[in-house]
Amino acid sequence: MGLTGSSESEIECNGNINDVDTTGASSTTARPEGLNYSGVRASEEIARKDLDRMKGYKPMIISAARKHNMDPAVIAGIISRESHAGHVLENGWGDHGNAFGLMQVDKRYHTPVGSWNSQEHLDQGTGILADMINTIEDKFPEWTTEQQLKGGISAYNTGPGNVHNYPGVDNGTTHQDYANDVVARAKFYKRNGY
Repeated sequence: MGLTGSSESEIECNGNINDVDTTGASSTTARPEGLNYSGVRASEEIARKDLDRMKGYKPMIISAARKHNMDPAVIAGIISRESHAGHVLENGWGDHGNAFGLMQVDKRYHTPVGSWNSQEHLDQGTGILADMINTIEDKFPEWTTEQQLKGGISAYNTGPGNVHNYPGVDNGTTHQDYANDVVARAKFYKRNGY
């Protein structure tokens, strides 16, 4: 699907994020954030906490989105989940030194490019996400476009070989909620101009 509008909030690629079902963050994801509740509400609160930092990356997110035909809200949702818009990184690294940058590109599978908060990094991470979505589209052609989008988000975290069916799309992802949490955060960012 192509770009449907001229503003970033109108870009709907690989399905409409607002039409993707989600249960939001699990309690395992929410508790370390100081939240005593889970679900979409928790995902939205975490995304809200990251919003001011995210704004500094918005032009680069939009550029990566246009380059890879991706909804910028989805990119923002992944950045929030992976690095809290850079807030939790040490010299650009996370995941015990295995993942790099805002989108936490795993050095065990990819050679990181650019600095941790650069356009090159966002282009690389968004390209990896687009590849994961395309792989899930090929693997599950019977899924709806929105299901393929959610499956691709899951594959970004766990690899496409670990996505086996839609009801279990988050089985094997970090905290068993990665795609559901990212989708809920992305919907928040969509409502906030991404």
